[in-house]
Amino acid sequence: MNKVIGIVAANYETPELYTLTKDRTIASLPYCGRYRLIDFPLSNMVNSGIDTVGLILPYKYRSIIDHIGIGKEWSLDKKNGGLFVLPGSAYGVGISTDRFLLRDFGQNDVFFRRSPSPYVVVTSSNVICNIDYKELYKAHLESGADITMMYKISGRENPYLSKLSVDGDRVTAIEKGVVPGDKAFIDSFIINTDVLNAILQGYKAVDYKDMFDCIADALGQFKVNAFEFDGYAKSIFDKDSYFKGNMDSLSYDVDRNLFSADRPILTKEQDSVPTKYGKECEVRNCTIPAGCKIEGQVQNSVLFRDVVVEKGAVVKDSIIMQNCVIKAGAVVENAIIDRRNTIAEDTVIKGTGDNILVIAKNKK
Repeated sequence: MNKVIGIVAANYETPELYTLTKDRTIASLPYCGRYRLIDFPLSNMVNSGIDTVGLILPYKYRSIIDHIGIGKEWSLDKKNGGLFVLPGSAYGVGISTDRFLLRDFGQNDVFFRRSPSPYVVVTSSNVICNIDYKELYKAHLESGADITMMYKISGRENPYLSKLSVDGDRVTAIEKGVVPGDKAFIDSFIINTDVLNAILQGYKAVDYKDMFDCIADALGQFKVNAFEFDGYAKSIFDKDSYFKGNMDSLSYDVDRNLFSADRPILTKEQDSVPTKYGKECEVRNCTIPAGCKIEGQVQNSVLFRDVVVEKGAVVKDSIIMQNCVIKAGAVVENAIIDRRNTIAEDTVIKGTGDNILVIAKNKK
């Protein structure tokens, strides 16, 4: 993999996640008790042997920088190669189906031109998966393609993903939106560096467009192949997919697929005391990290660090983020409670399975 460099695109947002991303980017959304979404693409790159990674930042970059620092936890704090923080364009992407804005790549073209690596692996920052890019790289070399796009067979309708029409391994069309059974592009691909530079030069006049909008109109000019990924993958675009992704992690099969001992998902180190469980607490099928204090009932839920669930409180089918307190007698069900919120005594916070209730971050 010493002929490959990586790019993680993070300069985009979706209006559907606004309550959760008003003060943070999609890439820095907390996930599964102790992670952020950005941990997955960075870990996938490093675990695949890619040790030079560019991260295209959005305007609201504070939360990402606070989390990744200089890339120490991913062993990207190197003198040669390592993590390169790249500025995204000022306005980013506000269209939910676009992740790879040509302008973001064009204004950082020096990163590609100075690299001797003939291949670039590119991924978005909002897909939960554990991918070995060595397999994608091998398939790309064997096919002689200019671009190889990774896809997964869709299990449900999703307007945010792109459908690949394929003849053999060759991509013949790229369309917005997928339905069950479609080949859904999961926002990871490998591209020859010279082809990427040619695209940036050839489409400079329309650099406000997404890269794959341009490629979709010019498939005859490039050899674009498809490569199937058969592991677990969850694309986060709205509160429902975010909630479902966290709940999926409570499944043994999904947990084993995502958090392999051979390919660990790395994250920022935190020093916390062990979680304390009261004598009368009841906990079933949950993710609960260090630093919490549990005296009430918690079922089918994902908690983050330093959460307190007092005696008599009930948390069910919910996500409770860092530094929240669920007071005695309170009930939280089918909800996402963002950071630093306190749910008062005997308060009932309930959404439904079809309409998850979201409580925004408390800035105090």
